[in-house]
Amino acid sequence: MGTRITFVAGLAVGYVLGAKAGRDRYDQIRKATRSFVDSAPVQSAGHAAAGFSRDAGGKAVQKLGEHLPERVGRHLPDKFASSDGVHHNGRSAANRRYDDGL
Repeated sequence: MGTRITFVAGLAVGYVLGAKAGRDRYDQIRKATRSFVDSAPVQSAGHAAAGFSRDAGGKAVQKLGEHLPERVGRHLPDKFASSDGVHHNGRSAANRRYDDGL
């Protein structure tokens, strides 16, 4: 209960201080933030981060595509076996890998 009271008191103090600052101060802070975000160094850093995340994401997807069929294939092949546990290619379901194709 004490945490709620502290939280509500913090909200009230923030509201009062924000109301006293007024619309002019809000517009001033907004303008400064916009000029910072639009600056060349920040834009350059943002583009570099986006490129890095695109490359890293592509590599992660590639690795996942390489390893996921193998790992999933260890657990699911029995679901696709015939009643005797042997597939049309002569291998047992336990030895079959997903990346060989279903």
